[in-house]
Amino acid sequence: MTDSKVVPFNPLDKRHLGESVGQAMLRQRITPLADLKSFKGAGLYAIYYKGEFPAYQLIAERNRNGAFSAPIYVGKAVPKGARKGGSLETSPGTVLYGRLMQHKKSIEEAENLNIEDFHCRFLIVDDIWIPLGESLLIAKFHPLWNKLIDGFGNHNPGKGRHEGQRPRWDTLHPGRTWAERCQPRMETASQITREVVDYLRNNPPPEDDSMITS
Repeated sequence: MTDSKVVPFNPLDKRHLGESVGQAMLRQRITPLADLKSFKGAGLYAIYYKGEFPAYQLIAERNRNGAFSAPIYVGKAVPKGARKGGSLETSPGTVLYGRLMQHKKSIEEAENLNIEDFHCRFLIVDDIWIPLGESLLIAKFHPLWNKLIDGFGNHNPGKGRHEGQRPRWDTLHPGRTWAERCQPRMETASQITREVVDYLRNNPPPEDDSMITS
């Protein structure tokens, strides 16, 4: 019988590094999105929902009573110029806070969501680790607004640039003025809702937020 090959643990493996960043983010305190105060830094964040929107009840149940184990969205905010090879010494300013405030505004403008039902946690981290941590968190939690309902993180494309289709997020959660100027989708909010229900049935939110993997 051939001995099975044992792979030595490598703490610098990118998966382990990503899990370390993800675990650090998940240890941060929960803050109501409506109450967030300005801060400086770039990094990762997760947004949690615990309201009464019917299609999201499997998610909401995981986040009630202080559990907050199933983010509905995971994202990142990198320093300006980072994607273009900017200086490592460039101050990120309030880029992470600003990104969360953009999300807060989107939720407040939605006709069928309540900002009081949303909480967040975030981690300020050196920008070299941000994409890796985000990727691992999305792979762990399969957040609904990352995986199925695209468009939550979209920006206004600008004057005269609304020829594209309205994002699925805005079809399900109408209210953002710029999205109303985009071209309507063929699919309806009812059709997207059925997709959400099926998706959550087949991909139930985790009951805990551990990043530990086999």
